[in-house]
Amino acid sequence: MLIIGDARLPAEVIKNLSAFGTFVPFTTRGITYGAVSGHPDLFFCRHRQQLFVAPNVPDHYLAHLRKYNISFVKGKLPVGKSYPQTARYNAVVTDKFLIHNTKYTDELLKEVCIKNEFISVNQGYTRCNLLALHDDLFITSDKGIFSQLQKRDLDVHYFLPEGILLPGFEHGFLGGCLGIVGNRIFVTGSLSRYPEGEKLSALLASRNYEIFALYDGPLFDGGSLFFL
Repeated sequence: MLIIGDARLPAEVIKNLSAFGTFVPFTTRGITYGAVSGHPDLFFCRHRQQLFVAPNVPDHYLAHLRKYNISFVKGKLPVGKSYPQTARYNAVVTDKFLIHNTKYTDELLKEVCIKNEFISVNQGYTRCNLLALHDDLFITSDKGIFSQLQKRDLDVHYFLPEGILLPGFEHGFLGGCLGIVGNRIFVTGSLSRYPEGEKLSALLASRNYEIFALYDGPLFDGGSLFFL
């Protein structure tokens, strides 16, 4: 298994992830602003078995994808220096939905997802704030996303973003701390260090998810974990 995560994740997180697969530390220079320059969820978006990548992803990351026979398609527009050009691939795609601020979604991604229901939200950094679990269960740290999904009677749960580390900002976002493989949820931190950790643990346990805390520290927003 190939695992892509921010190169600036805590060292213990990277060490523990390496027990589950080949960890690829992600970083870029000169493409976008520093705080999110290593966030893979700005450059990659998953749709079923297909991976969409920004056309300006550094080539050596594409070499990793080819080595592991991971199918990918390059989008039309590059990730840019600032928002909203940073958010073109930061969408959440499920079998039924494409959830994003669709004013900013890369056009190729929208074309491929044409049979999905588009749910447009104000938050362009959608994947940073939203994790889609099985059976249309969603967890989010954005009240606008929560409201839009709730209007559609989806099973969505809101959690505070406060207490999540993102260097350079007051706080990060919950989705950026999480990755999912099957019924396993990987967390870049300990839920005991998160103000709503007990509430989140109870929800996940009630749906039979297994939680892997990757280090005993506060949740660290590294722009999501991609397990490929």
